[in-house]
Amino acid sequence: MATVADIRVHQGRRSEIALLSIAVMIAVLARGLVDYHADVLELRSLGFYALAAVGLATTAHLVLRRYAPAADTVLLPAVFALNGIGLAMIRRIDFAYASRGRDTTFGSVQLGWAILGIALMIAVLLLVRDHRVLRRYTYTAGLIGLVGIMLPLMPVIGTEINGARIWIHIFGRSLQPAEFAKIALVIFFAGYLVSNRDTLALAGPKFLGIRFPRPRDMGPLLLVWAASMLVQVYERDLGTSLLFFGIFLAMLYVATERISWVVVGLGMFAAGAALAGTVFAHVQSRYDAWLHALDPAVYASGTSEQLVRGLFGMASGGLLGTGLGEGRPDLVPYAESDFIISSLGEELGLTGLMAILTLYVIIVQRAMRTAIGVRDGFGKLLATGLGFSLALQVFIVVGGVTRVIPLTGLTTPFLAYGGSSMLANWIIVGLLLRISDQARRPALEVS
Repeated sequence: MATVADIRVHQGRRSEIALLSIAVMIAVLARGLVDYHADVLELRSLGFYALAAVGLATTAHLVLRRYAPAADTVLLPAVFALNGIGLAMIRRIDFAYASRGRDTTFGSVQLGWAILGIALMIAVLLLVRDHRVLRRYTYTAGLIGLVGIMLPLMPVIGTEINGARIWIHIFGRSLQPAEFAKIALVIFFAGYLVSNRDTLALAGPKFLGIRFPRPRDMGPLLLVWAASMLVQVYERDLGTSLLFFGIFLAMLYVATERISWVVVGLGMFAAGAALAGTVFAHVQSRYDAWLHALDPAVYASGTSEQLVRGLFGMASGGLLGTGLGEGRPDLVPYAESDFIISSLGEELGLTGLMAILTLYVIIVQRAMRTAIGVRDGFGKLLATGLGFSLALQVFIVVGGVTRVIPLTGLTTPFLAYGGSSMLANWIIVGLLLRISDQARRPALEVS
């Protein structure tokens, strides 16, 4: 695993104030444009929204200044800007649906989830004063993660929506437990790998210059592979399956620095996915929609209709887009959730979409920089796993919408409609800020 690198830290949080000001301006301007093009712009309402955004940003900044003064100053503004763009886009989709006679309240509901998510991030900073405490709950977190993955398969609470069984229904609300399970599993992977990395890294035979793991050391890999295959086959969720297995594989490589684990893991997943596509019809239909999206027979069956409409929507946006509030995102099913990337691509164009992806790159880069700087192995693996979970989730969503990989049902972090995703990803931000606070402090303060 990588050694600790000294990081020069600029003291104070004035740069965070400046970046948060820009993020608030982006959020307010985006909402103003949406309301203007929908002919509902009211300066008083927009002013209240701006005050609320300033209040949330200020509260988060003051909490960081008090309880994590050395935390990364770029991470929170980047997430805040993404969240603001997502809220504006979901509100715009509400207006698009209303013009076709369908009344929805996705925007107002998502705003409530965003406020609750920021509150959870603050709670994480207040409750978790030292990320190393989480290592005590390694196996508890692993159990919670596995239970969270399997909950949708329960006959009473498990619910199938749009062909995927990834939801549970409790107290009249739907919840996607896999979003929270990924956090628990990252904690488990970090605790397990930091305790067993020497065995996993040094033992095993060599073949063609590559040291391969011993069969008896492949137990964790086989367990995670089996769980990911169960998710893919029985919950009909290729995205979550790929996400969990990819996170574990990335953390395993960081812990051991052995490319053989990546080779074996990718081979196992590819073999399992190919077998599932051959045996199970619902998996095969996803592959057909990916490989033959424009085939008339596949499109006529409805298998690839959503994907094709999203592709044409992004194509109509061109380089600069139709303008926020000037497109037709309502023509794509589930434009507010699964296909919000195509909605943004249509109205903001390739330029706007690249700017959004750049914000994700910044978030992941700050997570990896935190992993390099933190002084304990558990913190390194935890920051790496959390950062890679965001990166891989964005890749799976954007790759599916653009036909790079088969389409999945994952949500785009901080952009797409969904309470489970919003809350879980703000918790991830809280954990990353806590780890970065310890990574950027002088060594004497941390010890």
